[in-house]
Amino acid sequence: MGGALPWGGLPYSRGGNPKPMHSFRRLALLLALCLPALHAILAQSPSSSSDPAPSTQDQTQAPAAQTQGQISVQARIKVRREQRRTAAIREVYDHRFDAYVGAGYLRFTPGSSLQRVNEYDWNAGVTRYFDERLGITIDGRGYYGTPFVGLNQYGLTKPAISQYAALAGPTYRFYLQPKFSVSGRVLGGFSHGNFSGDTNGFGGVALGIYPDGETYAASASIFVEYNLAPNIGIRVAPEYYLTGFGSTLQNSLGYTAGIVYRFGKQ
Repeated sequence: MGGALPWGGLPYSRGGNPKPMHSFRRLALLLALCLPALHAILAQSPSSSSDPAPSTQDQTQAPAAQTQGQISVQARIKVRREQRRTAAIREVYDHRFDAYVGAGYLRFTPGSSLQRVNEYDWNAGVTRYFDERLGITIDGRGYYGTPFVGLNQYGLTKPAISQYAALAGPTYRFYLQPKFSVSGRVLGGFSHGNFSGDTNGFGGVALGIYPDGETYAASASIFVEYNLAPNIGIRVAPEYYLTGFGSTLQNSLGYTAGIVYRFGKQ
Protein backbone atom coordinates (compact mmCIF):
# COMPACT_ATOMS: atom_id res chain seq x y z
CA MET A 1 0.00 0.00 0.00
CA GLY A 2 1.26 3.44 -0.89
CA GLY A 3 -0.96 5.58 1.31
CA ALA A 4 -0.04 7.53 4.36
CA LEU A 5 -0.66 6.27 7.84
CA PRO A 6 -3.44 7.87 9.77
CA TRP A 7 -1.11 9.24 12.53
CA GLY A 8 0.99 11.15 10.08
CA GLY A 9 3.80 8.59 9.68
CA LEU A 10 6.12 8.37 6.69
CA PRO A 11 4.88 6.66 3.60
CA TYR A 12 6.13 3.21 2.79
CA SER A 13 7.46 2.04 -0.47
CA ARG A 14 5.92 -0.82 -2.28
CA GLY A 15 8.46 -3.20 -0.85
CA GLY A 16 7.46 -2.26 2.62
CA ASN A 17 10.69 -0.25 3.54
CA PRO A 18 10.55 3.41 4.39
CA LYS A 19 12.09 5.83 1.76
CA PRO A 20 14.19 7.89 4.26
CA MET A 21 16.56 4.96 4.83
CA HIS A 22 17.73 5.11 1.18
CA SER A 23 18.32 8.88 1.43
CA PHE A 24 20.33 8.49 4.64
CA ARG A 25 22.57 5.87 3.07
CA ARG A 26 23.25 8.04 0.03
CA LEU A 27 24.13 11.02 2.31
CA ALA A 28 26.51 8.91 4.40
CA LEU A 29 28.25 7.65 1.25
CA LEU A 30 28.63 11.21 -0.06
CA LEU A 31 30.14 12.40 3.24
CA ALA A 32 32.56 9.48 3.27
CA LEU A 33 33.79 10.43 -0.21
CA CYS A 34 34.08 14.17 0.58
CA LEU A 35 35.98 13.93 3.90
CA PRO A 36 39.38 12.90 2.39
CA ALA A 37 39.19 15.68 -0.21
CA LEU A 38 38.31 18.25 2.48
CA HIS A 39 41.20 17.07 4.63
CA ALA A 40 43.65 17.50 1.69
CA ILE A 41 42.39 21.02 0.99
CA LEU A 42 42.76 22.03 4.63
CA ALA A 43 46.30 20.58 4.75
CA GLN A 44 47.38 22.74 1.80
CA SER A 45 45.84 25.96 3.16
CA PRO A 46 48.45 28.62 4.33
CA SER A 47 46.45 29.19 7.49
CA SER A 48 46.88 25.52 8.47
CA SER A 49 50.68 25.51 7.96
CA SER A 50 52.69 23.81 10.65
CA ASP A 51 55.01 26.88 10.92
CA PRO A 52 53.41 29.54 13.09
CA ALA A 53 53.29 33.08 11.74
CA PRO A 54 55.71 35.50 13.45
CA SER A 55 54.12 37.54 16.14
CA THR A 56 53.98 41.34 16.14
CA GLN A 57 56.55 41.43 18.93
CA ASP A 58 59.01 39.32 16.91
CA GLN A 59 58.56 41.58 13.90
CA THR A 60 59.28 44.64 16.07
CA GLN A 61 62.30 43.15 17.81
CA ALA A 62 64.06 42.10 14.57
CA PRO A 63 64.49 45.66 13.13
CA ALA A 64 65.35 46.96 16.61
CA ALA A 65 68.09 44.35 17.03
CA GLN A 66 69.43 45.16 13.55
CA THR A 67 69.47 48.90 14.33
CA GLN A 68 71.28 48.32 17.62
CA GLY A 69 73.85 46.21 15.80
CA GLN A 70 74.49 48.95 13.26
CA ILE A 71 74.85 51.54 16.04
CA SER A 72 77.27 49.27 17.88
CA VAL A 73 79.46 48.86 14.77
CA GLN A 74 79.47 52.61 14.12
CA ALA A 75 80.36 53.29 17.75
CA ARG A 76 83.32 50.91 17.57
CA ILE A 77 84.51 52.54 14.35
CA LYS A 78 84.23 55.97 15.96
CA VAL A 79 86.17 54.84 19.04
CA ARG A 80 88.97 53.34 16.94
CA ARG A 81 89.14 56.49 14.81
CA GLU A 82 89.39 58.68 17.92
CA GLN A 83 92.10 56.42 19.33
CA ARG A 84 94.14 56.75 16.14
CA ARG A 85 93.69 60.53 16.19
CA THR A 86 94.78 60.74 19.84
CA ALA A 87 97.86 58.61 19.14
CA ALA A 88 98.80 60.79 16.14
CA ILE A 89 98.42 63.99 18.21
CA ARG A 90 100.56 62.50 20.98
CA GLU A 91 103.25 61.52 18.49
CA VAL A 92 103.49 65.09 17.16
CA TYR A 93 103.05 67.21 20.28
CA ASP A 94 104.51 65.00 23.00
CA HIS A 95 107.91 66.73 22.73
CA ARG A 96 109.50 68.75 25.50
CA PHE A 97 111.16 71.30 23.20
CA ASP A 98 110.73 72.96 19.87
CA ALA A 99 113.28 75.23 18.23
CA TYR A 100 112.41 77.61 15.43
CA VAL A 101 114.16 79.99 13.08
CA GLY A 102 112.69 82.25 10.44
CA ALA A 103 112.24 85.69 8.98
CA GLY A 104 109.57 88.35 9.11
CA TYR A 105 108.25 91.77 8.27
CA LEU A 106 107.25 94.77 10.41
CA ARG A 107 105.71 98.19 9.81
CA PHE A 108 107.66 100.41 12.24
CA THR A 109 107.52 104.13 13.01
CA PRO A 110 111.18 105.32 13.30
CA GLY A 111 110.38 108.81 14.52
CA SER A 112 107.37 110.73 15.82
CA SER A 113 107.25 112.89 12.68
CA LEU A 114 108.33 110.25 10.17
CA GLN A 115 106.25 107.88 8.12
CA ARG A 116 106.30 104.15 8.76
CA VAL A 117 109.09 102.08 7.33
CA ASN A 118 109.20 98.48 6.18
CA GLU A 119 111.56 96.51 8.40
CA TYR A 120 112.68 92.97 7.69
CA ASP A 121 113.79 90.68 10.45
CA TRP A 122 115.25 87.37 11.50
CA ASN A 123 113.95 85.56 14.55
CA ALA A 124 114.90 82.44 16.48
CA GLY A 125 113.76 80.84 19.71
CA VAL A 126 113.16 77.78 21.84
CA THR A 127 109.98 76.69 23.64
CA ARG A 128 109.96 74.36 26.62
CA TYR A 129 106.62 72.52 26.81
CA PHE A 130 105.30 71.13 30.08
CA ASP A 131 102.55 69.14 28.35
CA GLU A 132 101.05 68.99 24.87
CA ARG A 133 99.69 72.54 25.14
CA LEU A 134 101.52 74.85 27.56
CA GLY A 135 105.09 76.02 27.22
CA ILE A 136 107.53 78.88 27.90
CA THR A 137 109.28 80.56 24.96
CA ILE A 138 112.59 82.45 24.80
CA ASP A 139 112.86 84.51 21.60
CA GLY A 140 115.54 86.67 19.95
CA ARG A 141 115.16 88.84 16.86
CA GLY A 142 116.66 91.68 14.82
CA TYR A 143 114.93 94.27 12.60
CA TYR A 144 116.46 96.27 9.75
CA GLY A 145 115.10 99.12 7.66
CA THR A 146 115.88 102.33 5.77
CA PRO A 147 113.34 105.04 6.65
CA PHE A 148 112.83 108.06 4.45
CA VAL A 149 113.73 111.19 6.51
CA GLY A 150 113.18 113.80 3.80
CA LEU A 151 115.60 116.27 2.26
CA ASN A 152 118.07 117.82 4.73
CA GLN A 153 121.37 119.68 4.94
CA TYR A 154 123.23 116.50 5.73
CA GLY A 155 122.46 114.88 2.40
CA LEU A 156 121.03 111.77 4.09
CA THR A 157 117.54 110.78 3.00
CA LYS A 158 117.42 107.04 3.80
CA PRO A 159 119.80 106.07 6.61
CA ALA A 160 119.87 102.45 7.75
CA ILE A 161 118.51 101.65 11.20
CA SER A 162 118.27 98.47 13.25
CA GLN A 163 116.88 97.15 16.52
CA TYR A 164 117.37 93.94 18.47
CA ALA A 165 115.13 92.33 21.04
CA ALA A 166 115.20 89.54 23.62
CA LEU A 167 111.75 88.32 24.73
CA ALA A 168 110.21 85.56 26.83
CA GLY A 169 106.69 84.46 27.72
CA PRO A 170 104.03 81.74 27.64
CA THR A 171 102.87 79.82 24.57
CA TYR A 172 99.64 77.84 24.51
CA ARG A 173 98.31 75.49 21.85
CA PHE A 174 94.54 75.84 21.97
CA TYR A 175 93.68 73.76 18.88
CA LEU A 176 95.43 70.50 18.02
CA GLN A 177 95.16 68.27 14.97
CA PRO A 178 97.63 65.68 13.70
CA LYS A 179 98.48 67.84 10.66
CA PHE A 180 98.29 71.34 12.12
CA SER A 181 97.83 73.37 15.29
CA VAL A 182 96.80 76.91 16.27
CA SER A 183 98.61 78.57 19.17
CA GLY A 184 98.75 81.86 21.01
CA ARG A 185 101.86 83.52 22.39
CA VAL A 186 102.59 86.61 24.52
CA LEU A 187 106.21 87.74 24.95
CA GLY A 188 107.81 90.56 26.87
CA GLY A 189 111.37 91.86 27.25
CA PHE A 190 113.61 94.65 26.06
CA SER A 191 114.84 96.05 22.75
CA HIS A 192 117.97 97.96 21.76
CA GLY A 193 117.66 100.55 18.98
CA ASN A 194 120.60 101.52 16.80
CA PHE A 195 119.29 104.51 14.84
CA SER A 196 122.42 106.64 14.36
CA GLY A 197 124.95 104.16 13.01
CA ASP A 198 124.42 105.30 9.41
CA THR A 199 124.19 109.07 10.04
CA ASN A 200 127.92 109.88 9.65
CA GLY A 201 128.07 111.12 13.24
CA PHE A 202 125.25 113.62 12.93
CA GLY A 203 122.94 111.49 15.07
CA GLY A 204 119.52 110.21 14.36
CA VAL A 205 117.76 112.93 16.34
CA ALA A 206 118.88 115.57 13.84
CA LEU A 207 117.10 113.60 11.17
CA GLY A 208 113.94 113.10 13.17
CA ILE A 209 114.77 109.48 14.19
CA TYR A 210 114.49 108.25 17.75
CA PRO A 211 117.71 108.36 19.77
CA ASP A 212 119.72 105.20 20.32
CA GLY A 213 118.93 103.29 23.47
CA GLU A 214 117.10 100.46 25.21
CA THR A 215 113.42 100.22 25.93
CA TYR A 216 110.75 97.70 26.73
CA ALA A 217 109.24 95.51 24.05
CA ALA A 218 106.25 93.19 23.89
CA SER A 219 104.74 90.90 21.31
CA ALA A 220 101.38 89.13 20.92
CA SER A 221 100.73 86.67 18.13
CA ILE A 222 98.48 83.83 17.02
CA PHE A 223 100.34 81.38 14.84
CA VAL A 224 99.54 78.33 12.78
CA GLU A 225 101.89 75.36 12.41
CA TYR A 226 101.54 72.88 9.56
CA ASN A 227 103.31 69.59 10.24
CA LEU A 228 105.48 68.11 7.51
CA ALA A 229 106.47 65.27 9.85
CA PRO A 230 105.88 64.48 13.55
CA ASN A 231 108.98 66.54 14.50
CA ILE A 232 109.11 69.16 11.71
CA GLY A 233 106.64 71.93 10.92
CA ILE A 234 106.20 75.25 9.15
CA ARG A 235 105.01 78.21 11.21
CA VAL A 236 103.29 81.45 10.17
CA ALA A 237 102.61 84.01 12.91
CA PRO A 238 100.80 87.33 12.42
CA GLU A 239 102.05 89.61 15.17
CA TYR A 240 101.49 92.81 17.11
CA TYR A 241 104.76 94.36 18.32
CA LEU A 242 105.04 97.14 20.90
CA THR A 243 108.12 99.24 21.74
CA GLY A 244 108.77 102.48 23.65
CA PHE A 245 111.58 104.35 21.86
CA GLY A 246 111.76 108.11 22.34
CA SER A 247 109.40 107.93 25.36
CA THR A 248 106.53 107.20 22.96
CA LEU A 249 104.71 104.04 21.93
CA GLN A 250 105.30 102.32 18.61
CA ASN A 251 102.36 100.08 17.74
CA SER A 252 103.65 97.93 14.92
CA LEU A 253 102.06 95.13 12.93
CA GLY A 254 103.81 92.39 11.04
CA TYR A 255 104.38 88.67 10.84
CA THR A 256 107.06 86.02 11.15
CA ALA A 257 107.42 82.70 9.35
CA GLY A 258 109.88 79.85 9.71
CA ILE A 259 110.76 76.22 10.36
CA VAL A 260 110.02 74.42 13.64
CA TYR A 261 111.97 71.41 14.87
CA ARG A 262 110.63 69.38 17.83
CA PHE A 263 112.76 67.12 20.01
CA GLY A 264 112.89 65.42 23.41
CA LYS A 265 109.91 63.17 24.20
CA GLN A 266 107.91 63.96 27.35
